[in-house]
Amino acid sequence: MAGPDLDARAAEAESSVTALFAGRLLGLPWTHLARVEYPPRGRADAHWNYWWQAHYLDCVVDAGLRALRLGDTAGAEQRAHRGDRLLATIRLRNLGRFPNAFYDDMAWLVLAAGRLRLLHEALGRTRPQRRLRVSERVLTAQLRSAVTDDLGGGAFWNVHRDFKNVPASGPVALHLARMGDVEASRSIVDWLYARLLDPRSGLFLDGVRLAGGNETVVPDVYTYNQGTVLGVLVTLGDVASRERAAALVAAVDRGLTIGDERVLVTHGGHDGGLFTGILARYLALCVADPATDAATTATARRLVSATADGFWAGRPGPTGGTRFPIDATGSLADGRLELSTQLQAWMTLEAAAALG
Repeated sequence: MAGPDLDARAAEAESSVTALFAGRLLGLPWTHLARVEYPPRGRADAHWNYWWQAHYLDCVVDAGLRALRLGDTAGAEQRAHRGDRLLATIRLRNLGRFPNAFYDDMAWLVLAAGRLRLLHEALGRTRPQRRLRVSERVLTAQLRSAVTDDLGGGAFWNVHRDFKNVPASGPVALHLARMGDVEASRSIVDWLYARLLDPRSGLFLDGVRLAGGNETVVPDVYTYNQGTVLGVLVTLGDVASRERAAALVAAVDRGLTIGDERVLVTHGGHDGGLFTGILARYLALCVADPATDAATTATARRLVSATADGFWAGRPGPTGGTRFPIDATGSLADGRLELSTQLQAWMTLEAAAALG
């Protein structure tokens, strides 16, 4: 598939999600938020899902970077402005503060905010806005507090502090690696490999729960957990991390694909509707890293491309906006569309477009 066609696909996904889901908070000017479903029931702010909004922000940044890649500075400026309004509205809708009760939610938002800052820097704004500085400072402090020696390491999932898992530990480690705190990031990754890697499949299990002094491993395997660990490994970039990344991509190819096209498996709707898009994002990051070996690059590129093709081919066509299927084999949701599944298709198409 030629680059311009991939860019056009990503642009259509952006247009569709924006048209179907975007709105204002309480009808207030200069606010921007996404509804969680379409057709909508009530205002854009009627149902709150913090981490879906964080991934919406990540997709807006993807679109801004795509515009820059295509030489459309005005379009990139527009997306950066939309991202600023979205970040401000997330805080406003979250009762005027950035923290919430879930460390994985906060990690997703700070990762997206960090990428929004990079978009501003690419546009020549070397001093980030105060809101971006505050979000990164406040959320980083929260995330550091989640990383303790309980259960041997890793990051807690929420403020109840009875569950350490990949959904929190992966994005926390990625954020710390992007900040340059390699030691803290690598410590979390080593804990993940010691406690949650399944040696038979080469894939990560979900987490370790602590109850009454007893530890119980939660054995579920989700696509996004592989993605965040892969993102950390690529960001760390040392020899051992690159070897781990290659093994993880191979394990994903063996164990998390379906059909002759070997598209990535998905996890239905609601929160699971985001999972495979997240994996696609970090597979693309692996491909973009020049230090990735040729075989791993080829596998990761194929996985992203095949899955993006599946999402694109599965849409029933525009009827008031393109609808994307909940998986890359063309399965459509009954009734209302969820924001999560549409963001999943959008971020996968952006990942494919970025690879060209």
